[in-house]
Amino acid sequence: MSFQVVFLWSDVLLFVLIAAIVALILWARRQDALRAAWGRVARDGMAMAAATVLAAFVIIGLLDSLHYRPRLDARPGEPVRYAVEVHSALDALLSDLRQRSEKTYSAPLATHLFAKEALENSTQREFPRLKHGGTHLGADLANHEFDIALRVSRGCAGGVALWLLLTTLWCRLKGLELLAVLAAMKPGADLKVGAGDTAIGAEKNVATGAVFVTLLAILLLLGIAVALGGGYHVFGTDKVGQDVLYLSLKSIRTGLLIGTLTTLVMLPLAVLLGILAGYVGGWVDDVIQYLYTTLSSIPGVLLIAAAVLMMQVIIDTHPDWFATSAERADARLLALCLILGMTSWTGVARLLRGETLKLRELEFVQAAQAFGVGRFAIMRRHILPNLMHIVLIALVMDFSGLVLAEAVLSYVGVGVDPTTISFGTMINTARMELAREPMVWWSLAAAFTFMFALVLAANLFADAVRDAFDPRSSA
Repeated sequence: MSFQVVFLWSDVLLFVLIAAIVALILWARRQDALRAAWGRVARDGMAMAAATVLAAFVIIGLLDSLHYRPRLDARPGEPVRYAVEVHSALDALLSDLRQRSEKTYSAPLATHLFAKEALENSTQREFPRLKHGGTHLGADLANHEFDIALRVSRGCAGGVALWLLLTTLWCRLKGLELLAVLAAMKPGADLKVGAGDTAIGAEKNVATGAVFVTLLAILLLLGIAVALGGGYHVFGTDKVGQDVLYLSLKSIRTGLLIGTLTTLVMLPLAVLLGILAGYVGGWVDDVIQYLYTTLSSIPGVLLIAAAVLMMQVIIDTHPDWFATSAERADARLLALCLILGMTSWTGVARLLRGETLKLRELEFVQAAQAFGVGRFAIMRRHILPNLMHIVLIALVMDFSGLVLAEAVLSYVGVGVDPTTISFGTMINTARMELAREPMVWWSLAAAFTFMFALVLAANLFADAVRDAFDPRSSA
């Protein structure tokens, strides 16, 4: 093989989490109440638009989680050797962006470096030409703006063509006509089958118009980025000449891991301790309340910083545990997820305790107690199923907070490993660039734009989930 597959612990946990989500979806389809609630989410146009954006981020994160080590060239008879550096499938797709590095800063879509330098055989300081950005223009830069406009138009045409192809394939699978789907994209329109002109039920019409409009916008941006990225640096380059668009796309995986893997630690603790405190009561309730009250009283940043530094000391004193630098950075990322999970379960546990206190006084729980059903059986059969909507709402709404927490922690230097690309490390690097004159703004703007899109989509989807699962909003 020309490469060696590498399994990082974060990759394994991420795919396990996705498999668990798929299993939960299949289980929820057999539950009438859950199917009805998710049906309300599916009929919300804003929610489905946000879900489409989140799906795009998830696809990028999954591509960046397929890691491998490329095979090194060797002479005949020599043993097979692989590179120390670990790449991903996303790196392979973005190989041009990753390899086309410049000397230092360059502005978005620029043809010259951002700072003047002394040229060879000259006493004057000029803006040197980039090694890759705009080199196809040659020495004549008069057509620079026209070339950008031409590439943008080609990118839009390619995005529309790909959108039409995907829409046509979807129509073939659903037995619909393309014109009927395009007509359904208008506000208030119904999606109709071509021949019989019969409206599809509300359960099957999952806000089709919102999904296709959002998909069209995503594919237009993708087409423009691909067209411009072939000749320019779309978001410019950073201090060491790396493409900022490449760094922004690589940061998505880190944000998704922080927002999802932390739940693997937080969820069992919050559910178990919250239900125990609310149902058992007595000294068990007192101990659990004392535990999460003590944790909540400690400033979160100080607690996380102390734990991260302790884990970093362990990692530094055991270098033989890691074969590559990627495994070392992955260990710190998992440690950060563990620490965030251990410190962020208190709010969910307190919420579940209060709800359990109300549930244990209801008639069906007291009837189970009268028939001699054990405590753990009651908690598993009667308490936990009636708390799952709260758990789901809390987890979806906490996702955006965890993504922002990584950015803040990496900004103050106690987040992910410095070699790990993330929104926080990009912002931390960009803060000193803002003091330059003229100001280097594009690194911060790119990180903010991608992080804002991810957090906004998560919040909009969380609002729809909360409205669908909240009994008070559906009453």
